[in-house]
Amino acid sequence: MTRFLVVLTDVRPVDGGDRDERACPERRRQVVGASSREAADRIAGAFMALGMVRAGRQRVKVIAIGRRHARG
Repeated sequence: MTRFLVVLTDVRPVDGGDRDERACPERRRQVVGASSREAADRIAGAFMALGMVRAGRQRVKVIAIGRRHARG
């Protein structure tokens, strides 16, 4: 079953530094788990209504953390 994380992060200042998320990820403010894509999208929509996100100081990411396996 695929699960999702909805992550609210601070936007990194543009200073010419490393922009690789694996090597130097943005600072996380909030992390919420969801069991379906629809639930993750609703949570992300609520985060996108925040003033800091609308002002471009924070960003919302939806990340799939598992894979669905079909039973046959």
